[in-house]
Amino acid sequence: MNTLLRRALTVVVTGGVLLGGAGLASAAGDASEAPAPPASTATPSGAAVPGTPCTASADACVDLASHTAWLLDDGEVTRAVPFLDGDPRSPTPVGTFAVDWKAQNYHSREFDADMPFSVFFAPGGIAFHEGSLERPSAGCVHLGKPDAVAFFDALEVGDQVQVRRPS
Repeated sequence: MNTLLRRALTVVVTGGVLLGGAGLASAAGDASEAPAPPASTATPSGAAVPGTPCTASADACVDLASHTAWLLDDGEVTRAVPFLDGDPRSPTPVGTFAVDWKAQNYHSREFDADMPFSVFFAPGGIAFHEGSLERPSAGCVHLGKPDAVAFFDALEVGDQVQVRRPS
């Protein structure tokens, strides 16, 4: 995606208000209160990226079996990180998604939990964000702080996220 267009689409947190292409929402609310995400039309394409279960069209890849996530750039791995996902009652969804919006300092009212460096990519408020690597999430992808910052900085609205559970 064109860098200027990516920057224009990126949600900006300013004075406690999220500004995005789809509307406005409080920075301290539930994902259901966030800007309505555009319909995801993300379709995986390209060759498989060596060492991952994802294709070259992905900007982020998540392997639920190995608990490894990758940042990708033009089919090349730029970062590989450990993560913790949802438990069996709140599993992380499998599929191909597009980043819908971002918030650096998000607080979920539903779970009364801080979700720093959130990158929302799937329905139901599923995001990459800083979180415990010992306690399962409610479906999100928990990352350590340095990794959450890296994913927040690297991913832009519209970027493709592939979540896989290889057998």
